[in-house]
Amino acid sequence: MKQDGKLDYLELSATGGSLDSIKAFYSRVFGWTFIDYGPTYAAFDQGMEGGFQADRNEAPGKPLPVLYSENLEASLEAVMAAGGTVVRPPFSFPGGRRFHFTDPAGNELAVWGK
Repeated sequence: MKQDGKLDYLELSATGGSLDSIKAFYSRVFGWTFIDYGPTYAAFDQGMEGGFQADRNEAPGKPLPVLYSENLEASLEAVMAAGGTVVRPPFSFPGGRRFHFTDPAGNELAVWGK
């Protein structure tokens, strides 16, 4: 069950290698399975849901924690009011909408909702 404000998803970069090689590695080492969402994204569900993105702009190896929100607009306003910086405004993706922000220490996170 999704819970408001809780860590819900972990997105990892696959830009340091091919998406196929990343999937092969985790399949071979840990037995992971994947669901492909186009040529640049593969999702996993291994106790925590997440995915590998081959075309992320961030440096390889930099994970993106994703929080869930029952009210995306309220979360966006709360992030800005508390001193966070929105680095990617709300956008749609398969399954919902999300935005990215940095906290006062410079950590990038995302918030998603439906």
